[in-house]
Amino acid sequence: MATTTKALARTAAATSSTTLYTVPSSTTTVVTNIVVTNSASSAATFTITLDSVDLFKDVALAANTTAMFDLKQVLATTKIIAGLASATTVRFHISGVEIA
Repeated sequence: MATTTKALARTAAATSSTTLYTVPSSTTTVVTNIVVTNSASSAATFTITLDSVDLFKDVALAANTTAMFDLKQVLATTKIIAGLASATTVRFHISGVEIA
């Protein structure tokens, strides 16, 4: 089995739910870290789901701040990470390990 540490998503949030990452076929992914930044001068909210289950739902993020979450969540083949925010000034940085 090959284990690859990688950036799963590095993107600005959309204001409607968007797929941020899909687990490749014949692969298991472990999400290890999520960083969410808000570069605006006003507060925003964000939502992230793992396999259609809310991990963070409408979480408030103050202006010009960063929230960091260390976790160990396993996703099987074809499962997705999706997210959205109330403003496109929110950015998602999701890291993990793919096991194939």
